[in-house]
Amino acid sequence: MIGDGGTDSGLRAIDAAASRLRGGGLVAFPTETVYGLGADAVREDAVERVFALKGRPRGNPLIVHVADAAMARGVVLDWPEEATAIAEALWPGPVTMVLPRAGVVPAIVAGGGPTVAVRSPDHPVAMALLEAFGGPIVGPSANRSGMVSPTLAEHVRGVWAEDEVMVLDGGPCRAGIESTVVLMGDEPRVFRPGVVSAATLAGVLGRPVGEGPVDVGAMRAGATLPSPGLLERHYAPRTRAVLADDVGGAVAGVEHAVVLAMGWAGDAGDAELIRMPGSAAEYAARLYAALHEADEAGADLIVVERPAAAGADATIWHAVLERLGRACSG
Repeated sequence: MIGDGGTDSGLRAIDAAASRLRGGGLVAFPTETVYGLGADAVREDAVERVFALKGRPRGNPLIVHVADAAMARGVVLDWPEEATAIAEALWPGPVTMVLPRAGVVPAIVAGGGPTVAVRSPDHPVAMALLEAFGGPIVGPSANRSGMVSPTLAEHVRGVWAEDEVMVLDGGPCRAGIESTVVLMGDEPRVFRPGVVSAATLAGVLGRPVGEGPVDVGAMRAGATLPSPGLLERHYAPRTRAVLADDVGGAVAGVEHAVVLAMGWAGDAGDAELIRMPGSAAEYAARLYAALHEADEAGADLIVVERPAAAGADATIWHAVLERLGRACSG
């Protein structure tokens, strides 16, 4: 693990990663949310490698990571005062703004659409990489498209060899779920929930901020999505997974099941139990790692006990349930 990149070994790793990016190569880097698969955001051939390696649908746009608002202005056609307000209040942090795309950003980054998603990550390694590279970096989750997002360096190394993807190990991602994505404009709207709520954004902007859902049925016909994270089946393990209120009923008759549960105390029989934390923030930080563990167990079924989304942490629970709904879809 390279810590904050300030040690000699950490600085060498950051410099090597920046050099890899300049050569059109790919680097997995930690953020506060998940590990991103990084490439030079204004180099089309490098971004093509990201789509090809992930097997990502071409209509599913990428998030561009920037060091600050000044770098963000270089990749957008228009930077309104409200973008400044959000950047000053919530960047670096897990908030992505969707704004009109500047011509310097290849269309492939936006899935062929007119907008670009941009954010500044709150992680010292990510920020050190952005500073060393000196430009914007795309950073979709460093996994195969649609699969469980990585929150540990080992999750990335389990998918790709070092000659394909250089991995910067910054330890566990503390938030554990992807950023809130908000479409800026006349009617701001949260397309993807995260740990920052629409209410928080509304407080910063001084006006209402709407919330999804967004109809993604057109994606099946190859249309461009307005935001990352909207595919119906996403964040999903290879093993079939179900979200259940009745865990006992879900595991009944299953030869080998893995159960992710907070409070369930029933007889699991042949099921393996992964105990989940009770707090929303800890649950979110643990979720993807637990799904990775469950997937590696070789079970016939993964059963996730549905957490209650209520109380002061309702925003995080809402985001967790949104991820689980997509992970357990189909």
